[in-house]
Amino acid sequence: MISRVLISGGGSGGHIQPALAIADEIVRRYPKVQIRFVGAKGRMEMEKVPNAGYEIDGLWISGLQRSLINLKNISFPFKLIHSLIKAGTLLNRYNPEVVIGVGGYASGPLLYRASKKRIPTLIQEQNSFPGITNRILANRVNKVCAGFPGLDVWFPKDRIVETGNPLREGVLKLADSKSSPSKSVATSHFNIDTSKPVVFIMGGSLGALSMNMAVRNLLESSNNVLTYSVIWQCGSRFFDENYKWLEEFSKKNSKIADCVKCLGFIDRMDLAYAASDLIASRAGAMSISELALVAKPTILIPSPNVAEDHQTKNAKSLVDRGAAILIKDCDVVNSLKDHIEDLLKDKTTRQEMEINLKNAARPNASHQIVDEKTFRLDSLAFDKILMHFA
Repeated sequence: MISRVLISGGGSGGHIQPALAIADEIVRRYPKVQIRFVGAKGRMEMEKVPNAGYEIDGLWISGLQRSLINLKNISFPFKLIHSLIKAGTLLNRYNPEVVIGVGGYASGPLLYRASKKRIPTLIQEQNSFPGITNRILANRVNKVCAGFPGLDVWFPKDRIVETGNPLREGVLKLADSKSSPSKSVATSHFNIDTSKPVVFIMGGSLGALSMNMAVRNLLESSNNVLTYSVIWQCGSRFFDENYKWLEEFSKKNSKIADCVKCLGFIDRMDLAYAASDLIASRAGAMSISELALVAKPTILIPSPNVAEDHQTKNAKSLVDRGAAILIKDCDVVNSLKDHIEDLLKDKTTRQEMEINLKNAARPNASHQIVDEKTFRLDSLAFDKILMHFA
């Protein structure tokens, strides 16, 4: 029976949520297991992981800035050396049987040191285009559990298992009508009008400037009449300015403002999804996986500020199935309102999208990852350990 696991990574909800989903599944299988997380100091995992009930250690680590002359890069070598030393200390202290990385700065030093110690390692890669940390680790880890096909460009083909992206239990329940929250409970949680359709607009855990401007434009051009309610997840870093903007807007447009719930970060995504009749979202890997499972009509706005335009590639995995509509980021401010209203009027298209989304869902990713027992190391002793990871 497996008894000690370290899970590392973070930096955004797109890394943290799959890490927590994997941890939850391991605990479900092995109630006595000891799981600890390793994150980057100052990043959101240092708050979100303890809130989910797990302990976490922080590394003094950050990424390189794109501009090589950026002064922040001067400290990078010192942070990296410090983090490699601390990662080794943590591995000696906790003596894990398996180390799992989900991407993000902190997973690099820990998985590198774990691989040097010949501790079994696994990467869960959420995106169609891997982050730099996972690309660096590509030839060192024993197994890669992929959220999307086509990762053999980056990782050894014989180490890849396509599992889809792991989702937490609260989101997985949405696929089961018997266990999912009712719409009335969900709308009550957000204190929004239940007599109108609900549109959930989210720009990712960190927010998206263009999508926030699109929401503002949508509200300003509504002529004091809004035929639907809006849950507006504007991102933690944009919350203060958008909340103040909405307060000012409400002084002359109270009827519209009363239909809008402005939030920074949403912990109860299951309730946000359950409350929604239509969703407009960035196309991060985890969002794509959740939206397929939730199966609500979807508008995707890929971020242009990501490596190799991978959010567009993520989005096309649904758009090509007729499961979503794609709006370019450069068009979203002026066109989001029209797309929302057109889709709310088109019941046939919404129904087709729901069916196609359900067909694209991968609800068993966490189970497959914890089932994964195709690691192959030279040492028979390690093989025996890995056989328990099933």
